[in-house]
Amino acid sequence: MVDHALELLNISCIFRAKDDRAQRYTAVADATLRVRAGEFVSVVGPTGCGKSTLLNVGAGLLEPSSGEVKVFGRPLEGINARAGYMFQSEALMPWRSAMDNVMLGLQYRGMPEAKARALASEWLARVGLAGFGDSYPHQLSGGMRKRAALAQVLALDPDIILMDEPFSALDVQTRQLMENEVLALWASKKKAVLFITHDLDEAIAMSDRVVVLSAGPATRPIGEFEIDLPRPRDVAEVRTHPRFVELHSQIWAVLRDEVLKGYAQQLKKAA
Repeated sequence: MVDHALELLNISCIFRAKDDRAQRYTAVADATLRVRAGEFVSVVGPTGCGKSTLLNVGAGLLEPSSGEVKVFGRPLEGINARAGYMFQSEALMPWRSAMDNVMLGLQYRGMPEAKARALASEWLARVGLAGFGDSYPHQLSGGMRKRAALAQVLALDPDIILMDEPFSALDVQTRQLMENEVLALWASKKKAVLFITHDLDEAIAMSDRVVVLSAGPATRPIGEFEIDLPRPRDVAEVRTHPRFVELHSQIWAVLRDEVLKGYAQQLKKAA
C-alpha cells in the first residue's frame, strides 16, 4: 500500500522576469513536501513566498523547472486527475446556477445528466445549500458561494484536495463555520488535503501537520510540526486549548523571521 498521496520531490521553479526576459527568478528551490493518504497538511509562509506555486505544481497546472511529482507513488504527467482544486478566487461560472456549477465537472467526466444532477443535489445539501440549486452566484452570499465551490470540488470525489486560501475573503464568523464544515466533511471521507493559508491559527486548528515555508526568493520548507490536538475539533474552541497555545508559540518562533523578511521585500519592491 502506498503511504503518500502526493509527493513534491526536490522541486525548483524558475521564471523569467517580466521586465527583462534574460533575467531569471527562482520562486521555489529544491523543495520537498509530502502528504500522506488521509492526512490534512497546511502550508504557511510569508506573502508571496511561493505557496500557491507549490500547489499548482501538485495540481499539474505548472511544470517545475526540476524535481519530480508523484501521486500515490506514480510520476505525475500532465494534470493531476486524482486531485480537486479549490481556488482562492471564485471559480463559479456566473451564468450557471449553483446546481449547474456543481454538475459541471461531473458532466465533463461523461456522467449521465440525471445521475450528475442527483449527485450535485446531494452535495449541495451536504454543504448546507439545499433549496439554493436554482440560485445564481450573484444571488448567494460570499459564504454560500464558497459552499457551492466546495460542493463542486467534493462532488468529483477526488483522492487529493488542494485548497488555496479558500476562506481568506470571508468574515471571521463565516470563515469559522466553513472551516468546521470542511473538517466534518474531511473526517467522513479522510481524503488527503494540502491546504494553503497565511493564517497560522487556521493552520493549527485544522491540520494534522503544519509546514512552514521560508521567505522568497528560493522558497523551501524550513519546519514541520505535528499537530497532536485531539479530534474532532471546533476551530474556535480549540484555540483555547493549552496545547494549541504551545504549538502556536513554537511555529511562530520559526515563522516570525520569515514574515519579517517577506515584509521587507514587499516594501523594497514598492519603493
